[in-house]
Amino acid sequence: MPVKSVTVRVPAKVNLQLSVGPKEADGYHNLVSVFQAISIFDDITIKLGEPGSGLTISISGDQTHGVPADANNLAAKAVSLISKEYDLTVDAHIEIKKSIPVAGGMAGGSADAAGTILGIDYLYSLDMTREEMIEIASKIGSDVPFMLSGGTAIGTGHGDQLTAALSRGTYHWVLALSTVGLSTPAVYAECDRLRGELEIVEPQTHEGLMQALLGADAPGVGAALVNDLQLAACSLRPAIRLVLDVGQEYGALGAIVSGSGPTVAFLVADQDSGLDLAVALTSSGVVGSVAQAYGPVAGAKVIATN
Repeated sequence: MPVKSVTVRVPAKVNLQLSVGPKEADGYHNLVSVFQAISIFDDITIKLGEPGSGLTISISGDQTHGVPADANNLAAKAVSLISKEYDLTVDAHIEIKKSIPVAGGMAGGSADAAGTILGIDYLYSLDMTREEMIEIASKIGSDVPFMLSGGTAIGTGHGDQLTAALSRGTYHWVLALSTVGLSTPAVYAECDRLRGELEIVEPQTHEGLMQALLGADAPGVGAALVNDLQLAACSLRPAIRLVLDVGQEYGALGAIVSGSGPTVAFLVADQDSGLDLAVALTSSGVVGSVAQAYGPVAGAKVIATN
């Protein structure tokens, strides 16, 4: 029987490294980004509609504020690109059940786009290769290709040229979530402003981080976490600095603003340490809410069909 609906689960990410090169003539920056997919997920369910019904989107879950349910949603952009590339008319409804924080530096919108690429491919039997999916994904945003693959990976270029990182072990995270997001373009602009008088070199992979990942050395990974956007995120949202200080005071192995923020990711030794830190952060009053997660986890995958 033909499949009428498909549900794809796709993870959030944290950055273990985000090194930002000088601003290029096209307005973009070359990046070196080390991504890790973690166990906070959005579920994207795509159901075939009646011929001529077009594309509709609905948003549910506990992280819905500010998520567009129209053509501005990255899931809709994914459908549009696939439709053009494969001369496909998509009549479907997409329901996005969100648990990944919005505008939090955890690639929630990119995750939804990646889940949609996989879901449309499955629902319409397009038999896209992994390379074809990644080509579509890279046109949507620099984080989208990684959300297809998951795991731990190094992104170069604009962050979308991926190679798998040699990584062992499981890493436990406590995430300090903000009730208000940060604009990625605004954070990059502030980064450029703060570095305006400095000579910025092309970014390189952090060797200490790579060695720690290979050795399953969580304290080493914690010590090597680095994000060139962190100073800019703290400049725009000074409360982030207080969150970083509180988490480190309570024994985190390392702390980093994820992506362009404002989510702060704390690496901890194990699940029990994570629970202790989560309680401490909550009782401190400096954090909107906290979540615990582990990584790495797989990227977008089909979890149900009907």
